[in-house]
Amino acid sequence: MSLQGKTILITGAASGIGAACAATVRAQGARVIAVDRNEPAAGLCDQFIRADLAQADSIDSVAKQVHGRLDALCNIAGLPPTKGRAPVLQVNFVGLRQLTLALLPLMNDGASIVNLASLAGFGWADQIGQVRALLGVSNLEDVDAFCEANGVDDARAYFLSKEALIAWTLQMRWAWRSRGIRMNAISPGPVETPIHQDFLKTLGKRAEEDMRLVERAGRPDDIAPLVAFLCDDGSRWVRGVNIPCDGGMAANILCQSSGLG
Repeated sequence: MSLQGKTILITGAASGIGAACAATVRAQGARVIAVDRNEPAAGLCDQFIRADLAQADSIDSVAKQVHGRLDALCNIAGLPPTKGRAPVLQVNFVGLRQLTLALLPLMNDGASIVNLASLAGFGWADQIGQVRALLGVSNLEDVDAFCEANGVDDARAYFLSKEALIAWTLQMRWAWRSRGIRMNAISPGPVETPIHQDFLKTLGKRAEEDMRLVERAGRPDDIAPLVAFLCDDGSRWVRGVNIPCDGGMAANILCQSSGLG
């Protein structure tokens, strides 16, 4: 697998999974454009664009600053539940979608879009009513009202943001196939990143139970190779799927719920 000569834009590239993805694809020959509120470490990117995905004007400015055309977009930036319901939904889904649509004109034919979802979004189909409602929220400034109208609190906002991201990924399976542009999602389980403790703090017992099922939490370098593969031309026939990358946690849920044991 080689990403030689490709230009890949990665959000959240200053830390955690985003930083690991930047290092991985750069080692494979890609040119990296990093988008983050904070500047990445030296050597992780070829261009840095400071942006806040909770701010519409900041999102709009990203496309104006991109140097060249894009072969892949990796939507890795995200907030934990402790940051509050509106910012979580804005950054993890509504702003992510707005940025993706803004960057589409800059993407080459055959480009790849990779969304970082989560095991937290596993039950999206069981929450389809609320998911559909969030899919209908187009403007960042409407998120507060959406939360009030739908009874969404901080912890629920995180789960809902990932549920909506998975549903949107499936929904867009053929949206841009005339140009060969594909979109897929990856759903990690708990990963040792700067937001890991925030995640555990908010989710409490549920997160503790999840962690007992696997031998360890994931690491950013467990996730980055799969992101890199989805950016590579070898994944061109993978479209509209959500791939668990969680040490077997999603498989365990399916086995337990189906009685397979």
